[in-house]
Amino acid sequence: MIAEDGEQLGIMNTREAVQLARGKGLDLVEVAATADPPVCRIIDYGKFTYEQKKKASEAKKKQVIITVKEVKFRPGTDEHDYNFKMKHARQWLEEGDKVKATIFFRGREITHRELGAELLGRLERDLADVAEVEQRPRMEGNQMFLIFTPKRHKSAKHEGAKAEGSGVKQGPPVAPGTGGMVQS
Repeated sequence: MIAEDGEQLGIMNTREAVQLARGKGLDLVEVAATADPPVCRIIDYGKFTYEQKKKASEAKKKQVIITVKEVKFRPGTDEHDYNFKMKHARQWLEEGDKVKATIFFRGREITHRELGAELLGRLERDLADVAEVEQRPRMEGNQMFLIFTPKRHKSAKHEGAKAEGSGVKQGPPVAPGTGGMVQS
């Protein structure tokens, strides 16, 4: 039994505890039912429920929802299609989402699983700067898949300080879609 000010009143009979709570104009609330003996507290029940809802909403605000996006390939996926899907996967990883890369085998393609493994290995190398592999390539039926999770980066302030302090000079900005070539 705990009083409204936090003082421990010791082990009591339930009837005595209820009478004590009513005498103070408050409620008797069981706060730890699994304890032996159960822990009860004398408090205003309305205030107690309000605080519980407030704590729950604060916890919900701090919660981060991570979605899993999927990119599908075939063993014979062309270079342009591969690059297009890889860029989308990179964008999703930078936004904080997980990415599931799936290779779908049709018919006799299943006999060439090594082509799928090579494609997923290449994707892993291309996304190594923004992603970590959460689950290695695995076969499930006629599909092989790999799950990427975004890398956790240090804050941008620390990264900028390292670049300045190390004497590394940055080159001119590169136009997107030029393959790393600087346009003048």
